[in-house]
Amino acid sequence: MKTRKIPMRKDIVSGEMVPKKELVRVVRNKEGEVSLDPTGKKNGRGAYIALDREIAKKAQQQKVFEKAFSQAIDPAFYEELYAYVDHQQARKELFENDAD
Repeated sequence: MKTRKIPMRKDIVSGEMVPKKELVRVVRNKEGEVSLDPTGKKNGRGAYIALDREIAKKAQQQKVFEKAFSQAIDPAFYEELYAYVDHQQARKELFENDAD
C-alpha cells in the first residue's frame, strides 16, 4: 500500500516544520481582520502556530503575529487563541486515552 505524504508547515514561533494537523492557521483577510482558521481554507494571508499554550504565550510576548501581518493585534485575539489551543489539547488527550 502506498504511504501518504504528510503535509508539513512551519510554526512561526519555533521555526520548526510540523505536520499540518498539529498546527492552527491564523489568517489576516483583506479588511485587516485577524482570526483563527481551524479549517485552513479562509481567504487571506496565513501563518501557522503549534497547538501548545506555551508557544501561544511566546507568540504574544514576542509579537510574532504583529510582525507577520504588519499590524497591531487585539489582545482579545490572544484570549481566543488560548481558549482554542486549550480545547484542542484537551480533545487530543481525551481521544488518545480512548485509544488505549
